Amino acid sequence: MTKFSEMGLPESLRHTLNHLNYTEPTPIQSMAIPIALGGADILGSAQTGTGKTAAFAIPSIVNLYNNPTNTALIMTPTRELASQVMSQFSSLLGRKTKIKSALLIGGDSMFKQLNQLRNKPRLIVGTPGRINDHLKRKSLKLDNLNFLVLDETDRMLDMGFSIQINEILKFAPNNRQTLLFSATLPNNIIKISSKYMRDPVRIEVEKSIDKPLNIEQEVLYTRADKKYDHLKSEIDHRSGSIIVFARTKSNTENLVKKLSKDGYDAFSMNGDLRQSVRNRIINNFRKMKFRILVATDVASRGIDIPHIEHVINYNIPEHQDDYTHRIGRTARAGADGAAIIFITPSEKSKWIKMKTSLKLDVAVRGGEAEVEEKGGKISRPNNPKKNNRRFFTKQSKKIRSQKRNRKKSKSNRN
Repeated sequence: MTKFSEMGLPESLRHTLNHLNYTEPTPIQSMAIPIALGGADILGSAQTGTGKTAAFAIPSIVNLYNNPTNTALIMTPTRELASQVMSQFSSLLGRKTKIKSALLIGGDSMFKQLNQLRNKPRLIVGTPGRINDHLKRKSLKLDNLNFLVLDETDRMLDMGFSIQINEILKFAPNNRQTLLFSATLPNNIIKISSKYMRDPVRIEVEKSIDKPLNIEQEVLYTRADKKYDHLKSEIDHRSGSIIVFARTKSNTENLVKKLSKDGYDAFSMNGDLRQSVRNRIINNFRKMKFRILVATDVASRGIDIPHIEHVINYNIPEHQDDYTHRIGRTARAGADGAAIIFITPSEKSKWIKMKTSLKLDVAVRGGEAEVEEKGGKISRPNNPKKNNRRFFTKQSKKIRSQKRNRKKSKSNRN
């Protein structure tokens, strides 16, 4: 379907969509929403930035409208993504909605969550760990659950949430509709779908990773000891908000210390921060109170800030899908963006595999250890010192040869 008006949505929801400038559905929305409205389970695959959240949020809301006593549960891998999903639900439901909700995430106030649950919410969004905590405390009951969404399931399994997901689903009624979304569909996800879903309709939005959205991608080959200098140079030559991705918590904290010492306005965000601190950092970044956010991959699945213009991958991501989610933090809402990744010689083989698998079209930029990819190999530029040695060696050989020739010429004359 090419328009939301053709999907048979409730009038109040259509009005809200128009107010939010939802005019034409994205491919994942046009495929998933009609199927979900028909009551079928969905096994969906779509990359970030495709409008996936609305693809399950809209049928979730319609289900809650049509079934006044039932509840919907949305599970996400990270707190940031859960907060982002809840924010989108709030926008779609509107301020005057009678549907109460609860956001159940780790690091947030348990007292606040218990108050939300006492109000008997019908929309519950959260992370597996905290949802499981409330089920064990019996502060959350899923007796009336008839709509379940597992968002970014591949990431949840990567983060070790398979046990919690299995525990949660033991509390869920078998007679429910389930929507499972994942960037990829490996065997472990297919196994989950066969166990917990009923004849799911498989939906896959074709990847356009080679040039996703409006993002100009570059790779900068450099030595490890020169990366920080390149980072400062990139920041100096770019305008607008920047998010820098590092691999570990200590990486983010060390980079922020260095940047702050050198006069840059930067803050770090990682999984060990309290939720209130994370919220404050994100809100300040959203309000443009500082320019540079240094984050781990846990943030790449939940940050939706339109004014982020640049993504700098200081470290290569552990998983190739994280690269997609990282660069997807820029070029939001149709804007243009730019992304660059720093690659050291020790990371060359991993990068080439990642680039090939994702079919990336990335411009190559050289650094101190400039290299070029040729047939899957990386060749280094000529070393000036070695060039000098070669030059003097050739000159010495030439002089010795000339001396020998002169001696031969003298002996011949004699």
